[in-house]
Amino acid sequence: MRNPAPDDGAAPGTPEPPPSRRMPGRSRPTRSAGPTQGPRIPTYLIPAGAGLIVVVAVAVGLYLLSGGDDKADPAPPPSPTVTASTPTSTYSPPPNAVLVGSGVAVVPAAGWSLLEKETQGKEFVSYAAGGDARAFFWVRQKQNVTAKAYVLGIVEGETQNEIAQLGNVRNLTCPKDVLEECVAISYTSTTKDKTGQQVKVQGYVEAYRRKDQVVTALDFRTRIDFAPQAEADAATMKQSVLDSL
Repeated sequence: MRNPAPDDGAAPGTPEPPPSRRMPGRSRPTRSAGPTQGPRIPTYLIPAGAGLIVVVAVAVGLYLLSGGDDKADPAPPPSPTVTASTPTSTYSPPPNAVLVGSGVAVVPAAGWSLLEKETQGKEFVSYAAGGDARAFFWVRQKQNVTAKAYVLGIVEGETQNEIAQLGNVRNLTCPKDVLEECVAISYTSTTKDKTGQQVKVQGYVEAYRRKDQVVTALDFRTRIDFAPQAEADAATMKQSVLDSL
């Protein structure tokens, strides 16, 4: 009976390869009796494992660069909102000045009377010998509105139901650093007096907006036949207002 050949892992009955395929002078290696090898990692898992190692390495690097478990600096608190206040002024009104509001005052020209019943601002009127009003100069104020919008609103009210020709809104050079918007508009109009007779009038509205958002408007209107004197008086009253802004 033939002695069995050493177990080489081949199936029983499998013929040995022909001698010409063996290395000369060497016998077939036998299985080592050393320690048993662990299970091999399947080939298709090797790329995935390598990719996982790269991802972990990148994550660790980012973690170290970000300061580890150090907490992020807290966001700075929002800056407090600055509320504009009434500008400081060295203006000292003369004894005959009439206070309008927010530090603004007007000095009435000679012959002009304060209309007591007016509650919005201060209105001064020039009366003819017969007691009819022939011109007025009205100083009033509003907050949180543009000077242009304020001017347009006033002139529309003054010329309502009249035949009026309005000029364009003009930008004025602001006379003080405390002012940030200065505009004006002029107009002519035809209205009726208390007898129903047509009367031609002319006027202007100017508005000056300060940095504290207080807008002061100058509303001037006169009969055309009294315009030269009325305009001269209005100029002095206007200057007194500008001095107080």
